[in-house]
Amino acid sequence: MSVNTNLPRSEAMANWSYQLMRMSWKVMDLFHNPSKLLDDFSIEPGWTVIDYGCGPGRYLRRASEQVGPDGKVFAVDIHEIAISCARRIVEKHNLSNVVPVKATDYFVPIQENTADLIYVLDVFHMISQPVLFLEELHRLVKPNGRLILEDGHQKREKTSKKVLASKRWKIVSETNKHLVLRPIYKVIY
Repeated sequence: MSVNTNLPRSEAMANWSYQLMRMSWKVMDLFHNPSKLLDDFSIEPGWTVIDYGCGPGRYLRRASEQVGPDGKVFAVDIHEIAISCARRIVEKHNLSNVVPVKATDYFVPIQENTADLIYVLDVFHMISQPVLFLEELHRLVKPNGRLILEDGHQKREKTSKKVLASKRWKIVSETNKHLVLRPIYKVIY
């Protein structure tokens, strides 16, 4: 069994498990187009977007279309399999504005204050150190940017509690599927 050992033990997923999850998404996607979810995020042309936990790249084509030729999409994941999937999608569909990026632990090798929007879908429930994770996302987002955070397989109450514990994000709105967050910056006089 191959496991990504750079992560806290609770976040390391065996490659066989990841492949099984990927196959189940492919089957689900035959009946429901997952990329329509992005239409609710109000992504604008020219934006820089981070798809954190991009997995097999289910949202990359739609995000690429939405940001257009002047925008950029970073496809970020901790698994090399996901990065390989993202690279194949980029090549297959000639997505010149999509850049696959491998995260190590929670660190993402992208310059700070880069993203207009970060979305994290079906990932947050697996994060064992949410304060550190949210700190890194805070570093990546622009001061006027947003974070879309899906609950995944945990109750909203738990998601909200983790967000508020970070002291880096405020919840500005929510739907039945996700929270919309803005970064908090302390003003020093």
